[in-house]
Parts: sequence; structure tokens; C-alpha cells
Amino acid sequence: MYERLRTYLIVAAQAGVAAELSWFITRDVLHNAQPLFAPAVAVGTIAGAIGNRIRRALEFIAGVTVGAVVAHVITRGFGVGPAQTGVVVALAIAVAVAFRGTGAVLAQAGGTALLLGSVAQGPDLAVPRTASAVVGGVAAIAVAFLILPLNPLRVVHRSVGPTLDAFARELTAVADALAHRDPQQAECAQERFSTAWEKRQKTAELVAAARQVAALSPWRRRRLGVVRRWEHAAEHLDRAYTCTRELVHWAVATLRAGEPVPAGLPASIGHAGEALRLLYRDVVTGREPGPARARALQAIKEVNEACAEGVEFSGSVVVAQLRAAVSELLQASGLPEAEATKQAGLTAAV
Repeated sequence: MYERLRTYLIVAAQAGVAAELSWFITRDVLHNAQPLFAPAVAVGTIAGAIGNRIRRALEFIAGVTVGAVVAHVITRGFGVGPAQTGVVVALAIAVAVAFRGTGAVLAQAGGTALLLGSVAQGPDLAVPRTASAVVGGVAAIAVAFLILPLNPLRVVHRSVGPTLDAFARELTAVADALAHRDPQQAECAQERFSTAWEKRQKTAELVAAARQVAALSPWRRRRLGVVRRWEHAAEHLDRAYTCTRELVHWAVATLRAGEPVPAGLPASIGHAGEALRLLYRDVVTGREPGPARARALQAIKEVNEACAEGVEFSGSVVVAQLRAAVSELLQASGLPEAEATKQAGLTAAV
């Protein structure tokens, strides 16, 4: 919670600086008597999409431009009134939809059209409002990537670390439940695993933010190599999460069915969870992920022993999902797919 608060305090500071900068440019440089809209766009860009701020700024600008142009054309030709206002808003949103605009584009197009289409001097406000949108968007981008950029490695640490640790922790809990033949403990772990699963999307957004900052900020570019390594690992880890989700489900089924649980099966799951933790540490710090690979291969050794001892239907699915997860972990550590698949024993398992 503390780390999350720190990240969003930085975002709040960015929003404040962007608002002040856009206000200054609009009022003192462009001499706009109504500079309020530029800070509104700047704050919306900063706060609305941490991982896609350039796209967010372009959406604001596009929506405002569409709304302003439509309002200008309609009010110039047909005047101002309730009927014209309805037509302006409907037409602005229709034009935005025709260009496949997102929800943000539609909202800005409709809002701008409503404002400019309902006042007598609407056409005179079109250009200043569009200019304010551009100023607000550019100010937000400048603050986010040049003036006060996030530290991409801290973003990765604060977002990915807790999520990955949650997955690893629940794998350990499932391994302990299997070892003690405790279905209730396994079910509780499954519920917590589902909660961690739902948080993956927010983690992906923050990783995208780190990648964008590292790529576009001159002050953070030296971190780009580490962030790229994490992005490569994250693709495989996401698939590993999917495998482990199925693994947890079938582990619960194994206990419910009263199937035999060879000693190597819970041990292998525990090693896989530890491999997750080690891999995260090594990728982020840029170290060779030898310990993570060794722990992943230990998981395969244990699961091979479990198979030799004998597993039934649900247990065999647990084994298959564990092999697939370990294969993804090995690929995340940098091994080629063919080698990772072979070492995980997937070829033999088919």
C-alpha cells in the first residue's frame, strides 16, 4: 500500500506541474482570457492513463478538434438553439465514431460540441479551445517525459514485485496443502490466487508506463535495457501465470477426489514458486538468472519422481500444467523455446 501511494503521489505532482505549465502558456504566452481548459486537458492526460499518455493526449486533442469543427460549421449555418445544440452533439459524436474514436474521444467531442454549440459566440471559441487542448496535451507529455519522469525501475519494482510475489506465495500455499492433504487450505489459496489474477491488468499498465518512460525520456533511457529484459520475461510469465492458475484448480480437484499425492508433487510446486521469486530478482537487477533456472529444473526433477511413483487423472493435469509453467519460466530467463520445452519434459509428456 505504501509503495502504491508513493507512485501515485508522483503522478499527483506531475499533474500539478502540468496544470501550472499549461495555464502559464495559455494565459501569458497565447494571451487566452479563458485558460482553464488547458490545465483540465493536462490533468486528464496525466491522471487518466499512466501507461499511454501520448495516446491519451492525442485522444483529447482529436475529440476537442472534432467537437469544435462540428460546432463551428453547424452554428455558423443554422445559428444557436436547443435543436441546433442537440444536432451539434449528435453529429460530433457520430463523426468521432466514424473515425473509430475511443471513449475519451467521444466524450471530448460531445462535451466540446455541447459547450460551443450552446453559446452565441461558439464559433469564436473553437480555435482557442482547440489550441488550449493542444497546449494541455503537450504540457502533460513534456512533464511526464522531460521535466518530472517516473523512475521506470521503481515502477516495475512497486507494481510487478507484489503481484509476482502473490502468485509465488499461493503456489507455496498449494504445495503445503497437497503435502498435508488439506483441501480447505488449497481452496483458500485458490481464492487468493484468483484475487491476484484480477490485479494483473493494472500491473501490465504500469509496466507499459515504465517502458514508455524509459524509451522517451532522455533522463531515463539508461534504464531501457533492464525494462526491455523485463518486458521479454513478462510475456512468458503471463503465460506461466495462466498455467499456474490451472495447476491450482486441478490441485484442489486432486485433493477433493482423494487421489494419491506423491511427495515429489508438492515439492515441485514449491520449487516453481521459488523460481518465480528468484527470476524476478535476477531480471530486474540484470544478473544471470542461474539460480532461478536451477530451481525450475529442480521442480522438474521432483515432478518426474512423482510421475514415477504414480499420479491419477487430476494429478496428471497438475503435472502437465507445472511442466508448461516451468517451460515459460525458463524462456523468461532467456533460454530458447526448444531448449526450455525439452528441459521441462513437455516433449516426453505429449
